[in-house]
Amino acid sequence: MIMYDEISPEIAALLEHAEKSLPSGTTLSIDADLPDIEDTSTNKSQNVNPVNLNIKGFAEITDFFSQTPLDVFADSAYYKTALSGENDSSQRLHAILTKYLTCKDPKDRSVYRQQLIPIYWDFIRSVAKKMVNASTPLPKKLLVRFGAILPTLLNDEQKDLFSSVFMDNHHGEPIYYIDEWFRDIARGIVGLSATDEARPKKKGGKSGNNIDDTSKLMQLQSKNSSKLQSAESLLLSKENERSMAEAELKSKVEQLCDHIPLMDISGHKAPLNDLQKRLFNEITEKLKQLQRIDKDLNLYISEYREAKEISTSLQQKLDEAGDFSEDIDTSNLDTEIATIRQMAKMTVGRQGNHFPILTREFFHCTPRGTGFRENVLATLAWIESIDPGAFCRIHRNQSNRIVPYVILVPTYGDSGLCWEPFDRYNRTSSRGRIVIPMYPKNLQIAVLTAVADLRWQVAKEKASYHWMEEGLTGQYYMWFASQKLKGDVKDYFIEDYVSWITKESEGVQRLEKDVRGVFWRYVPFAQEIKDTLKTRSPIYQELYQRDINRSMSDGY
Repeated sequence: MIMYDEISPEIAALLEHAEKSLPSGTTLSIDADLPDIEDTSTNKSQNVNPVNLNIKGFAEITDFFSQTPLDVFADSAYYKTALSGENDSSQRLHAILTKYLTCKDPKDRSVYRQQLIPIYWDFIRSVAKKMVNASTPLPKKLLVRFGAILPTLLNDEQKDLFSSVFMDNHHGEPIYYIDEWFRDIARGIVGLSATDEARPKKKGGKSGNNIDDTSKLMQLQSKNSSKLQSAESLLLSKENERSMAEAELKSKVEQLCDHIPLMDISGHKAPLNDLQKRLFNEITEKLKQLQRIDKDLNLYISEYREAKEISTSLQQKLDEAGDFSEDIDTSNLDTEIATIRQMAKMTVGRQGNHFPILTREFFHCTPRGTGFRENVLATLAWIESIDPGAFCRIHRNQSNRIVPYVILVPTYGDSGLCWEPFDRYNRTSSRGRIVIPMYPKNLQIAVLTAVADLRWQVAKEKASYHWMEEGLTGQYYMWFASQKLKGDVKDYFIEDYVSWITKESEGVQRLEKDVRGVFWRYVPFAQEIKDTLKTRSPIYQELYQRDINRSMSDGY
């Protein structure tokens, strides 16, 4: 038993609450009071957030917090439930957390703080595998989602804030808390994030050849699933384009065939007027457009049928090979947890605060400045209202809006990042992956840096080997080289992108003249913003005139 009169009253209160939640001593009851975890993972490819190329923007967020908050933080057994039922990592986590909270020496406290980080992530490796089951206790989910391990580490206002967060995704956008991300990774709904390390071969009760064959089949299925998704998205988009073109054609034909009665000759109607005669050329152009659309549609239908046949064939072979998804899913989840930990480190940076637990000592965000799903979604919508091409990729001269996966990690970092610009097997219509820290000093800046990184990487991949010469990255790099600047060119771009969105869009000139010209052309504002800016300064008027000149020239 810890002697609470030997430590500060605040720490004593924290540990007294924690110890009361546990059995006698410091030993956790590993299996008590927790239901068996049912393995509901599957090796079949699914997609709960399919890419819909017909959606042109985010829905408006009206409710940011629930009107019926949870009472989970009032549960005296919260700490016990969160840590119980795991492996030895829960014992180590409790032991080092106790030392950290009771330590008086600042140097020793710093040592315990550093020791806590790897032990915490080792514990997450165990508890994350239970996120796949809907019956997993809420304290475990909140621990993974927010780093909320001990309610008494938060003040009453902070408890009320986190109790009012919407637990489920009601918006249909691919924005994930990490417990949801681990769940969908384990179920095979979302593919693993890209890594540079080779994945180890799986070992199982079946013969090695069967495992290798099944692994190859699953790799082929993953690649073909991306092709199938891409083909279907393009097909839906082209069908929507055809419907719009046909509606316009019908409207013009109706106008052409609408004749007013002649006033002086009863029973007869007037010939075509000048407006109707001009419709002949418009109808001809619309018919040519429909002909081009039909040609593309035939191509997309052919690609979709081919991918569908391959998918059916591969699934039949996988069903015949048998299911050993439990071993594969466990390994996949272990790999993804290590990747998420690396993402978390990168949001914080080398000199940042890597403490993994939610505590009032470090949490100083406002309710709207915390990286909850609704707040991040509203920030993404704000960015897209200024930079309409933020989430667009060009394919066959068609701009497709593809919102990336957004992973919300519970860190005290200040910068978001792009982990993948798109899936390596599907560059056309797959989602990229960006990472947002949940507890930054400025949420707006954290989301902006992630979108800027996405912007840069998509442009760089598009230009390929010529990224230093062509497009957005080429033009920016040539300016960077001409200035003889030192450091990572992408870091300079991200900083300028933040100024572009937050300052230049308001008419506050912060960028170099040449950089402003690059952004005006390759990261253009919404037309309404351009129309406003051209009246504020001759600088923007000149850039606006360049747009007009390019639109009148060939090859723009």
